[in-house]
Formats: sequence, C-alpha cells, structure tokens
Amino acid sequence: MYNEPIERILAKLQALKQEDETYEIFGAEGHLYELDEVWNPEEVLRFEQKWNVKLPEEYRAFLMLAGSGGAGPYYGLERPEEGVYTDLDYKSELNDVSGCFSYTEAWNAETDWDDERLSEEEQEALENDYFGPDKSAGLLRISNFGCGVSINLVVNGPSYGQIWIDDRVNQGGIYPDHYFDNTERLTFLTWYETWLDRSLDEIRT
Repeated sequence: MYNEPIERILAKLQALKQEDETYEIFGAEGHLYELDEVWNPEEVLRFEQKWNVKLPEEYRAFLMLAGSGGAGPYYGLERPEEGVYTDLDYKSELNDVSGCFSYTEAWNAETDWDDERLSEEEQEALENDYFGPDKSAGLLRISNFGCGVSINLVVNGPSYGQIWIDDRVNQGGIYPDHYFDNTERLTFLTWYETWLDRSLDEIRT
C-alpha cells in the first residue's frame, strides 16, 4: 500500500542529496541525507510490544521500507527508541507513549507567567502542571526542531497518526504541525515528503 509513495520519497531524498552537495539545508550537515537501517517486521513488533503501542501504518511502513532514523526535517529523524523519552537531550525520564493523547485542537495554559502576585510555590505548581508528562502522553518524538521544540507523532488518542508540536519550553503549548504552511493536518509520509519538496525548491531557487 505504501510502496509507491515511499519509493517516490526515496527518489526525492536521493535527488536532494545530489543537489545539496554543500549541505545548505538546515540539519543536513548532521544526517548527510543518510537513513539508518530499516527495521524488519519483528523489530517493529518488539518495539510495539515493549511500549504497548500500535504505530501508525505510514510510519511502520517507513521504518521497514526506508529507514529507522537519520535524514529528515530539522535535525533529522530520531530513532523510535530515542523518541520515548520526555527530554530531547537527556535519556532519563520516559514518556507515557502508551497513554492517551487527548487533544484534537491546539492547547496552551491560560496562565500569566509574569504575574507577580503568584507565590513561589504557586508558580512552581503551575510549571509542574504545565510541563507534566500527562500532556505528552501518547506522543512519540520523531524530530528535534531546535530550541527545545519537539516534533511528535501521535501514537494513541483521537489525533492518532498526526504530527504535533510540543513547544511548551517556549510557553507555546502543544499544537498540530503547521510549520510547512499547511492548513490540513499532516500524517507522517505527507510531513516527510513536504519537507523534501520544500527543500528541493529551496536548493533549486
């Protein structure tokens, strides 16, 4: 079912690698347009069983037909086993990837973070709630946008299969990915191919 779009994606990735010889596209110097080894069906199943999730079909197909990380938007694709942590840089706290991501529309806390009337304890309580792992439950991080912002694939919940942004570090909340000026919700393959198309346009202009 996904062989044709993934073959098209791999062809575009090869074209981008050939045309961007000096790695002008953001993040290219890190991944060099190379994908990590594909996973076999048993590896995908082991990951799903370990973390009690069912990966969206587009992403499963990409893992088995294209690669398990490497070349991709921003700083590249993270490997699935790296995307289960809450922190982008420290692999210390696991995210509840099997939990339910409940949001269907953009969310942010209605909080005045500069309200001087808040006590230190109240401020700390607000921050603990805002950054609580329950907010990112059901998300698998797939890419690092930079500046603490993560790109995530919803693996459980009503927005299953969509790409969402976690921008809480900049008090931007959590919202569907519209970074490519898209008005529609993006699924994994559309997100990845849109990045390729925009990158090719950038190199060719």
